[in-house]
Amino acid sequence: MRFEGTLKTWNDDRGFGFIEPDQGGGEVFVHIKAFPRTMRPQLAQRVSFEVERDSKGKKRARSVAAVLQPRPAARTRQRGPAQWGTATLLAIPAFLLLCLAVAMAWRPSGWFAAAYAALSVVAFIVYAADKAAARSGGRRTPESTLHLLALAGGWPGALLAQQFLRHKSTKTEFRGMFWVTVVLNVAGFVLLCSPLGREWLRQAGIA
Repeated sequence: MRFEGTLKTWNDDRGFGFIEPDQGGGEVFVHIKAFPRTMRPQLAQRVSFEVERDSKGKKRARSVAAVLQPRPAARTRQRGPAQWGTATLLAIPAFLLLCLAVAMAWRPSGWFAAAYAALSVVAFIVYAADKAAARSGGRRTPESTLHLLALAGGWPGALLAQQFLRHKSTKTEFRGMFWVTVVLNVAGFVLLCSPLGREWLRQAGIA
């Protein structure tokens, strides 16, 4: 009959130790000869063994073998979208409401909407390419490029890419800088749509 236990003490110089059986009872003496030649005893090692009596009637272990520990189950990788935080969830709807208010107050040029849509598509594609490169070990897109795209107006597409592609969605430093670019872009948008900004654009020959 085989038992299982833990090697609680071991004297490597003298070649013996004691096993604490799982079922309780006293510790069982074990000699180095009870181990296979390919097995080196280690403290706290899980082992299985048989029990016999020596010439003095004391219990000792024989036919000791290592007990293989089951590997921890690999964590299932989440494939769905990243969790939507409050700022992430409200950013695009809040911006759309702001655009509506600006449109009603100042009637900005339609190229603003076209620019945001085009840059958002570009940003989403660049994020997707960067994630593919990260998986394959290819050439990555610099984070500065991703931030410039967001600053220029592609942040709605970048935000959607972060969530649905699960790319750059948990890196704290990157996300912090990303939100800085969002705030700067929105502030710039409001300024350019205002009468002061429109006058500046007219003088610059842009509008």
